[in-house]
Amino acid sequence: MSRKLYVGNLPYDTGETQLQDLFTPFGQVESVNVMRDMATGRARGFAFVEMSTDEEAQRAVTGLDQTQLGGRSLTVTEARPKPAFGGGGGQGGRSRREPRW
Repeated sequence: MSRKLYVGNLPYDTGETQLQDLFTPFGQVESVNVMRDMATGRARGFAFVEMSTDEEAQRAVTGLDQTQLGGRSLTVTEARPKPAFGGGGGQGGRSRREPRW
């Protein structure tokens, strides 16, 4: 298991300090990153928490997944790596008006 965890279904008013306090009983928390909307600064409802060891991360998943925070049932799982490619609209860089020949 990875030490980095995904925490989803967070109440929008959840901050880094609150998550740090929530995860500390399961081990040493290395970092907490609440994802925020770049334009408004409002939390987007999910975060990433990095624990010191794989064992601590597993304990946190076992202890916190599906627990209640602010009336919401948390999702705590191993974070998946970000895809290496950009993805997108499937146009291969072409404009919609350009012919495909």
